Amino acid sequence: MPRIAPLTPPYTVDVDRALRRWMPPGVPHEPLALFRVLHRNPELASRMFTLGAGLLGHGLLPAMDREIVIARVTARSGCAYEWGVHAATLAPQAGLAPELLRATAQPDALASAPWSPRHTVLLHAVDELNDMAQLTQSAWDALRTHYEDDQILELFVLIGWYRTISLLANGLLLEEESWGARFPEPTA
Repeated sequence: MPRIAPLTPPYTVDVDRALRRWMPPGVPHEPLALFRVLHRNPELASRMFTLGAGLLGHGLLPAMDREIVIARVTARSGCAYEWGVHAATLAPQAGLAPELLRATAQPDALASAPWSPRHTVLLHAVDELNDMAQLTQSAWDALRTHYEDDQILELFVLIGWYRTISLLANGLLLEEESWGARFPEPTA
């Protein structure tokens, strides 16, 4: 059971309108439990929507790079909830192959799949920021060979945002969505 119960229908008119904004049109299931919990504090939910929607719908990073980052951050945070939501929906839409997606959940993601040089640099940066909350000069230099400054700024915000989402989902003990992908078991 989640620590704070998600809202359930019937929703107020304002909450219904807000939840429909958070979900893509035509989705065959209820709004995410995370969104329904957040709407217990509509002001906070509104502020969070702006950044989250901007990162997903208007970002400068290629969609596949964005989904690699989200998958790795949520995996490193132990957030099966958010990893599963993206693995079932946005990661495949971005072209992230199942083998690469599964590798993001492995302790050594870089050795678990054949990553491109750009994606190797990206995963290394995510892991360094996760482990140390900073980047070595070599990781910074490697990022600069593949990304522009504005993309790197977005990358840092994306990493921090999904770390926040992971902490929120984990802290609330959100149960995985029934339609979400299941978090892979670590390989030996």
